[in-house]
Formats: sequence, C-alpha cells, structure tokens
Amino acid sequence: MRNSTRSGVDPFIVMDVMEAARRAEEAGRHIIHMEVGQPGTGAPQGALEALARAMRHGPLGYTVALGLPALRQRIARMYGEWYDVDLNPERVVITPGSSGGFLLAFTALFDSGDRVGIGAPGYPSYRQILRALGLVPVDLPTAPENRLQPVPQDFARLDLQGLMVASPANPTGTMLDHAAMGALIEAAQGQGASFISDEIYHGLEYEAKAVTALELTNECYVINSFSKYFSMTGWRVGWMVVPEDQVRVVERIAQNMFICAPHASQVAALAAMDCDEELQGNLAVYRRNRDLMLKGLPEAGFTNIAPPDGAFYVYADVSDLTQDSRAFAAEILDKAGVAVTPGLDFDPVRGHATLRFSYARSTEDIERGLERLRSFMADRQTPQKSA
Repeated sequence: MRNSTRSGVDPFIVMDVMEAARRAEEAGRHIIHMEVGQPGTGAPQGALEALARAMRHGPLGYTVALGLPALRQRIARMYGEWYDVDLNPERVVITPGSSGGFLLAFTALFDSGDRVGIGAPGYPSYRQILRALGLVPVDLPTAPENRLQPVPQDFARLDLQGLMVASPANPTGTMLDHAAMGALIEAAQGQGASFISDEIYHGLEYEAKAVTALELTNECYVINSFSKYFSMTGWRVGWMVVPEDQVRVVERIAQNMFICAPHASQVAALAAMDCDEELQGNLAVYRRNRDLMLKGLPEAGFTNIAPPDGAFYVYADVSDLTQDSRAFAAEILDKAGVAVTPGLDFDPVRGHATLRFSYARSTEDIERGLERLRSFMADRQTPQKSA
C-alpha cells in the first residue's frame, strides 16, 4: 500500500531512547530517566477527587468543541491572576493536549507550502507536524549569545508565513523577556507572518515570571497545556487562546478533527487549577533538582550548558566529548544506566554535539543519576591499561 509524501516524518528520537530504557529495565537493570519531559508526579489529588465525583454523578460524554465553559472561564481568570491580562473566555479553546493545539493552529493559519519559522534547537514535533500537514518548517539556528532563542535578525531576509516561539523553551529552558518577545512579535507582524507562542512550560519558572505573548498583543495564537505545571501528561488536555475573529475558524476545524477534548480530562483540569499548594510543592522539587543539575553536571564533565530559566531541562554542548550524540546517549544508557536524549531531536544540523537532560523526576533519582554520570565520565576519561 502506498504512503503519502506527508507521512515521511522523522522519528521522535526520545521515544526510541525510552524504548531502549524500557528494554533495559525489562532485562532487570535499574534505569534513571533523564530523557523524557514528564513530571514524576501525577495529577493533583483535587483533580482526581473531582473526577471521581463527576463519574458518580453521571456519564461523561461529548462536550462542545470549544470545551467546558467553566474551564474556559477559569483559564481566562488565570491570565488575570498570573499576568494581569483581562482575557475574554470566549477566546479560549480547549484542545486534546498541546499537540491538538498545534494541529488546530497550523491548519487554521497556513496553506500547503507555507513556510513557518521555528527556533533550532526546538521541540521536534513542531517540525514533523508541519511537514505532515504539507507545510515547510524553516529552522532558525539560534545563537548562545541570544540564549538559544530566535531574534528578528534570524528571519529578516526569509519569506515566512508564520513564526513559532517557545518560552520557556524545550530543550533549553531559556526564556524571552518582554523586550525580546515584543521584538519577535513586531518583526513577524511586519512581514505579515502569523505569530504563535508555545507557553506549555509556564508556571515552571525559577528566577522571573515567564512572559505571555498576550501581554503584548491580541493578534497571536497562544498554546498551553495541563501536561507540565499541572502534572497531567497522560490526560491529553490543553488550550489555545486565539483572536476573537479566529474562534469560529478554530471551532469548525476542532468539531471535525476531534469533536472535543476528553470530557473526563476537562473535569480534572478544572479542579487542578485550584490545587495551588500541591503544584507549588512540585515546583519546589524541580527547583531543588535544577540546583543539583547546575552543580552536578559540570562536576561530571558537562560544562557547556544553556542557562535554564524555566521548564525542567538542561541542554548541554558536548562537542568536546563527542560528534555523535546518539551513540553517546546509547553509551551512557548502557554503561551508566541513565537515559538522556540526543540533541538530534531538537536540532538536525547541530544536534550531533548536544544532549538534553531532564530533571522532572524525584530528587532521589536526580541525585543518583548525577552520581552515575560522574562515575561514568571519570571511567571514560581514565586511560585503560593494556593487558
């Protein structure tokens, strides 16, 4: 049976790493997971209790395509609480995770062949979803002096129909301040390019509050999710904020693509938004883990790292150690029992010399993983005596 040319997307390498780690665990090994961006905690207890009550009350079926009105209203209120943004809840669209948001945004905004700029390194599924939709991802190689975030000069001479940014970013954890975000919005709009802001890691910040694009403009798409800060990865529920004249456009597409986001997940998400104490407790764990990583990785020999302002990743330049990050990650898994992600997922050109380390798991796991990495690197650098 023939396949479409759109189906020829690259694999998500981190999923291959997860499978290799699973096989190692199945063989009896203990693996420390630093490869996947998944909180080690589950959904907040209040979310579970709310869903249990709802299930006892009656069956859960389809919701309207835009999502439960109460959830849309609560998300709009959050923008006032977090950013002092007065947001009309009618602009909020509930989606099946941020991935559903990407599909809706790209489908609503772009035609086949349109070119969309994305920062490199960046989340690999942007690139693959764009390709699967017949669009053209345009990698914008970012510079360390710009904190591995795009700047207007990176696309000043490119013909783009869209620009997508992420702050805090995956894989680097770096953030855009008001001035940097504003400059990108102005430059994109000056070209007539649609601006999309991926804000899935908002709430996971350690020094300063992340900036939402909605503080600067209403002419943008903002995508977020309950997966990270709210610790609900498997529930597959997220949201978008779109301009008022785009709501009906997105609604029509959502009705046909998804019908709606999972009803049960929407019920749980609504309750999760009021579980502040538990969520802040999770953040305290990530903050402690971040401190351990920023100290422990250089001690192990990973000295060239991006400054992680948010999220739960450290992105390391390992060009002094390898030119094959995939093989290096496999060696670390095999010899140290630590799963890490090769940078090729995030930057097809320069990722052969980078690794991403996630610190989303328990502090005990991070401490043990760092100790294994220190031992592995010490052994690797010690000349082996010939027999």
